[in-house]
Amino acid sequence: MHYFLSPDAVIKLLERPSVYKIRTDELYELDVVSFEFLRQCGSETGCEGSDRIFLDYCLKEGILSMEKVSLRRPALIKAPEPSLRYLELQITKNCNLSCRHCYIGNQGKDQAKLGENNELSFEQIKAVFHEFEEMQGLRVLISGGEPLTHSQFNRINAILPNFFFRNILLTNGLLLTPRILSELNAHEIQISIDGLEHAHDSLRGNGTFRSAIGAARRALDAGFPVSVSTMVHRKNLKDFDGMEKLFKGLGIKDWTVDVPCITGRLKKNPEFHIRPEVGGKYLRYGYGEGLHAGAPGYACGTHLMAVAADGKTAKCSFYADSPVGSIEEGLRANWQRIKPVRLESLNCDCHFLSECRGGCRYRALLSGNELGKDFYRCHSYDILHSDE
Repeated sequence: MHYFLSPDAVIKLLERPSVYKIRTDELYELDVVSFEFLRQCGSETGCEGSDRIFLDYCLKEGILSMEKVSLRRPALIKAPEPSLRYLELQITKNCNLSCRHCYIGNQGKDQAKLGENNELSFEQIKAVFHEFEEMQGLRVLISGGEPLTHSQFNRINAILPNFFFRNILLTNGLLLTPRILSELNAHEIQISIDGLEHAHDSLRGNGTFRSAIGAARRALDAGFPVSVSTMVHRKNLKDFDGMEKLFKGLGIKDWTVDVPCITGRLKKNPEFHIRPEVGGKYLRYGYGEGLHAGAPGYACGTHLMAVAADGKTAKCSFYADSPVGSIEEGLRANWQRIKPVRLESLNCDCHFLSECRGGCRYRALLSGNELGKDFYRCHSYDILHSDE
């Protein structure tokens, strides 16, 4: 009997050979024997096996199928170390909202007047997809601005099924109509919801909360896994228990909570600034795995890089003002300029370090020392109030 690699399973040559289930977002590390076997299963002829326990496990997990699948599978090229697994791809700066806490800065018509480059071209995005796949990448986070406002979003959406990585659409939800959802090729949708109705609308505009919740319900009904991203601000501090109940009741997959960095428009909106001792404790909220994972022994962002709408690259979107290069040079060349930060190099000495991984390096930089403490994350662990 012949077995074939499932359509949404792909071999990845990361630090250790792995097989990645794209739709379920599961990564399985492989030993030499299982790697060679599954690589053969990914060929046109498939594979035959005698290890019944291993075969049954792969069939149960959806890694293998007994039906022949003819697909263009990506080349197996060893990933750099550390591997680039997660790519924040800001395809446009344009947005249908003008949120008071947005770190991107001027948007929409204001930027057009300034003559700025508002979006990546379709050809640039396609080239980035190809190179990220070649580098054995796992997830592309398609963001903006509002990505659905990209002038060629339909073309971008049409090519998504051609690539063997998970794609996640980051959106405010207002444009997620039933028609868009019926045609959308995303594996997951993340919607920004920054509090219950009053608090959310205070940042994003009247009526946006109900629109975002309606979009989440429509996406869930359409079969999409849906996650939520929330920023802590002064007007939503009493909403977190209510948000948790609401999101779990809706069936939200992941809830990510963060404190906005004081950059972009936040500099002009001090009423949304929160002290670490106040905002830090809200970082205890949230659940799920999040959109990008870390690595043991390293600080945040070990496997992450961001591409801005002007084609500049940075270690994450908060570092957009300190680019390391441009996509015209290739992702690999840019990635090699981003040096991972080891936990042992941080100026942190508490016993939570391996768990919190030092928090956000950009927030630490804003506090005066990129290798110093992220005081928001410290307060989330009550470190500054402990007996250490």
